[in-house]
Amino acid sequence: MPAVPVAPAAAPPGPPDVALLERVAGGDRAALDELFRRHRAVAYRVAYRLLGREPDALDAVQDGFVKALAHLGRFAGRSSFKTWLLRIVSNAALDLGRRRARDGWNDDTPLPAALRQAEPDGRPPPDAEAERADLRRVIDDALGRLPPAQRQTFVLHVDGGLTYREVADALGISIGTVMSRLFYARQKLKALLADRVHP
Repeated sequence: MPAVPVAPAAAPPGPPDVALLERVAGGDRAALDELFRRHRAVAYRVAYRLLGREPDALDAVQDGFVKALAHLGRFAGRSSFKTWLLRIVSNAALDLGRRRARDGWNDDTPLPAALRQAEPDGRPPPDAEAERADLRRVIDDALGRLPPAQRQTFVLHVDGGLTYREVADALGISIGTVMSRLFYARQKLKALLADRVHP
């Protein structure tokens, strides 16, 4: 009988967050670094979508991680660590956004390099960056017009990748409320973007 080729086994994903949290509680700095590496990209996406500015998003992520670390004892495990962390980061982002609005400070900056796309030769098309920046401003403006609860729910679901149940757990609301907020957020975004974004 011919030998069946065996695909090499994929590297294990690493210890679950719960195991890392236990190690963090024991003072393991490497476990804390791994938690940060594991969740920083999604935390940044959520903060960036809520704030629209790279420096503010980075500040919100840092603030969220510091708050999470300071209150790690409050994590009861009723939701995943990711869900709990994204709630803290999104709240930090909303707080920063409110302070920015209260202080009347607003600064339009170009998209961060990580969000730009390049041509095959590595150079962006002449007008592509400007078009993307304009589209990003339109979308960010539309998101900014949503009520904070709808915006937070929408961003946690879409950019944070959380399920309805995870969003409900993160925000302490029912799945029905999540569905309602997402429905109304989508309707408002569709109306706000209808005449500004053309297919």
